[in-house]
Amino acid sequence: MPLTDSTPVRPATSDSPIRTLAATVGIGYFAIALIARLPYAMIVVGVLTMVVDARGSLAVGGLTSAMVGLGTIATGPLIGAAADRYGQRPVLLLATLVQSAVLISLVAVAYGGTADGVLLAVSALAGATAPQVSPMSRARLVGAIDRMRLEAGARGRLQESTMGYESAVDETVFVFGPVLVGVIAIAATPAAPVLAAAGLTLVFVTAFALHPTARTAGLAGHVAEREPARAVARPGILVAAAGTFATGLFFGAMLTSLTAFAEESGFPEQTGILYGIMGIGSALLALGVGLLPRRFALPWRWIGFTTVVLAGAILAVGATGAVSMGWALALAGCGIGPTLATIYALAAARSPRGREATVMAVLGSAVVVGQALASMVVGALAESAGAAVALWAPVAAVVLLLTFGLLNVRVGRRVPREDTSAP
Repeated sequence: MPLTDSTPVRPATSDSPIRTLAATVGIGYFAIALIARLPYAMIVVGVLTMVVDARGSLAVGGLTSAMVGLGTIATGPLIGAAADRYGQRPVLLLATLVQSAVLISLVAVAYGGTADGVLLAVSALAGATAPQVSPMSRARLVGAIDRMRLEAGARGRLQESTMGYESAVDETVFVFGPVLVGVIAIAATPAAPVLAAAGLTLVFVTAFALHPTARTAGLAGHVAEREPARAVARPGILVAAAGTFATGLFFGAMLTSLTAFAEESGFPEQTGILYGIMGIGSALLALGVGLLPRRFALPWRWIGFTTVVLAGAILAVGATGAVSMGWALALAGCGIGPTLATIYALAAARSPRGREATVMAVLGSAVVVGQALASMVVGALAESAGAAVALWAPVAAVVLLLTFGLLNVRVGRRVPREDTSAP
């Protein structure tokens, strides 16, 4: 059945909701949406690799990577808001063209002998023009689920499974994106990953923009149906954004302190492998959140899975080598993926009508903010006090995440809802 703005989708009695959702958006959509996320996962590490080669300075390379993240933080929610107002397709197509041109210009600027200030400005522009594929994909799938004639419990379960899938895809992309950068840089030149990201953006983000789901990202297709922008600042949305911010703090603190630990322990080349253990476990467990019993409600999942992350983070503090650190990160991964998926599911259930892309972009930007802030602070801490002290930073981040989870239980009692499992 062709997708339209107003056509509801009634699942056949023999079809599961997941199969109906896959048939509604098309199997090819998932492959396109996955590959379309790769460019941004490649840019941060790719820019660092390229600038170190071009300028011979790790400090300048680190600053340029940070500027990419800051650019994304500054404009991510605005791009999401524009997509809610004008539709995803025109916003994505414009961002795709500008982003590709900026990435090509960035290569020329890096090797062109221009001032470092110009390089930093173009790097910030590269982040600012990044197409917000992840939040827009979540908004599309939430819209598709809302059009399916499902009971509240079945809709909530499908929404949780979908947010778990989306979180798993994000984890997978951000684990293997840097690996792809390394392979391309070794096979070609240090500038090649950035140019490859520009090419992938042109092809796959354009395909993502042109996919039929871009016309049906949300139910509130008309201005009269869209809730005001101030509705995004509801307590339920803000506490979810605080949760993804704390999650970003954990990611940044763990990667930075892990890097310091591996260098001090004499196996720096294993940093990526160890971090990948956490990422792979996180992705796999995130996929399973929709299979959890409904009586294990979302707010309590946040608290429960965060407790698992806390146990892993504490074990990491006491790690003495690669093996013990690997076990600690594996345990942390079992908790962090489901926690992130749970937070996104809560936000999706609370999103104001017609503001789904805005909400998802706010949550995604909060992750980036937390990751960038933790990387900067914990990097300085590790350099001055050593890895043993820096490894307590992820513990502090998880305690903050747990605090927001407890606050969410309190806030959730006041959030209007249709599905009692997702206050």
